[in-house]
Amino acid sequence: MEKPVVHPFIPIIIGVFSVALSAIFVKMTTADSGVTAFYRMLFSILIMSPIFFMKYTHEIKKLSKRDWIFTSIAGIFLAFHFILWFESLNYTSVASSTVLVTLQPLFAFIGTYLFFKEHISFKTLISGMIAVLGSVLIGYGDFKISGTALYGDVLALIACALITGYLLFGQDVRKRLSLITYTFVVYSVSTLTLFFYIIFKGESFGPYPASEWMWFLLLAIIPNLLGHTLFNWSLKWVSTNVISIAILFEPVGAAILAYYILGETLSASQIIGGSVVLAGIILFVADYQKIKSIFFKKKG
Repeated sequence: MEKPVVHPFIPIIIGVFSVALSAIFVKMTTADSGVTAFYRMLFSILIMSPIFFMKYTHEIKKLSKRDWIFTSIAGIFLAFHFILWFESLNYTSVASSTVLVTLQPLFAFIGTYLFFKEHISFKTLISGMIAVLGSVLIGYGDFKISGTALYGDVLALIACALITGYLLFGQDVRKRLSLITYTFVVYSVSTLTLFFYIIFKGESFGPYPASEWMWFLLLAIIPNLLGHTLFNWSLKWVSTNVISIAILFEPVGAAILAYYILGETLSASQIIGGSVVLAGIILFVADYQKIKSIFFKKKG
């Protein structure tokens, strides 16, 4: 396998900062969750289409049955991740929803062990337990505020499991497919899934004011093309665990942005819970040799 042109850590960091803006953009829209997710994905594939159709269509013929199945499942998981996460933002705060939806290591540790036989150390398990404790504190704070906020937290947690599944399937397929082909197919399947979801739910495709279309476009360009696409690129060289851990820094940026842009306040339980979650991350990344072996592990 060829070496990456840049250290995978660089695009991962850029991706984390990009997806941190997602919750802010979603909060600014007034469209239904499914519609917002649909146009986010549709604009993404429209932007990618010129490059894909000019240079990468020949790769479609090389996709195996396994690649088609795994890529399609990844696309469906991504679609419902967006639906549930966007919906959660209607019931809970940006801080709570973003923290819970980024608790991916809890699912990634299990998934990478079951599917890729990646070793899970005792320190990894401890860091995961600390992250769980943080999420419980966040959910407890919302429960005291209202039952609807807790419902939003549950939706965000399910969305978290779905995005981890999306990354796990991508980790397998990206070893064989180029970034453009894999991403275009995944986003296309996701768009198609969202299209039928909107019809089933009876949501409206439009018309919408110009401001709505601006947020849809920004969601496609920044969180998708600069966020998820960079994660997909990194999956060729690093484990889903690494990306899941890195994404846990997203709530910090999202909470700060929500404070300044949306005027949201942070409760004591959210601050404490978020701090505990971050403590779990620090414990994980403090093991330098583990991180070094993940980033620079030899590929056959």
